[in-house]
Amino acid sequence: MTPPVVVVTGAAQGIGAAVARRFAAEGHAVVCVDRNAAVAALADELGGRAVVCDVRDEQAARSLASSLDRCDALVNNAAVWHLSPLLDTSVDEAVEVLTVNVVAPLVWMRALVPVMVRTGGGSVVNLSSVTSAYTATGTGLYPMSKAAVESLTRAAALELARDAVRVNCVAPGMVVTEGTQAAYGTDDEQRRARGQVIPLGRMGEPRDIAEVVAFLCSPAAGYMTGQVLWVDGGFTIGGNEYFRIARSRSGGHPTSPLPD
Repeated sequence: MTPPVVVVTGAAQGIGAAVARRFAAEGHAVVCVDRNAAVAALADELGGRAVVCDVRDEQAARSLASSLDRCDALVNNAAVWHLSPLLDTSVDEAVEVLTVNVVAPLVWMRALVPVMVRTGGGSVVNLSSVTSAYTATGTGLYPMSKAAVESLTRAAALELARDAVRVNCVAPGMVVTEGTQAAYGTDDEQRRARGQVIPLGRMGEPRDIAEVVAFLCSPAAGYMTGQVLWVDGGFTIGGNEYFRIARSRSGGHPTSPLPD
């Protein structure tokens, strides 16, 4: 029997790598996409396939799609950010954030959804962020791009429902990864102290997000589409308290939550 196929973008590290491992553990054939050539090592580990490319590369997405007999799930995880005040954000930086975070998920849906439809449907999960609702000064266009991802998710869910393709979104809270650990403190003790302010008492881990992504792609979520699930340890219900304490500890400077 042919195993189900999942494509994960931004799979070289962090949340993307955790998602790829989670699906591989369930018996999926995993296609790991990343511009970092190190993604090949993860693909080898999982017995999957690596695609080294920029996620904005339409030809790379189409080429992959043409090589697949089936695609059961797509996880649009790849993202970038440039942390700066809005008026200090260059046009080049703004374009990169918007094209990687918003346009690229559309690129991969355009390429892979037709493959899903040929075999009876599938599931798309886009990665957003708590910053879509809880932003801070100096975070550039990243929060806006993630709000756009949520809007893209709803629009795609509505248009693709008739083709049995479900589209949902996961919005991580403060998850410690290779890309965010410096933002959350210089050592484990600082990160533990910061995590204690979150209602569930700890910072998130990539596997916390991977579990929810896997759920959304499973039959258990078969009647869910167009939804945004906040996976944040309760941050979005206690964010004001977090920011109050973070500001008091940093001399009044706001602290930004980054997701992946």
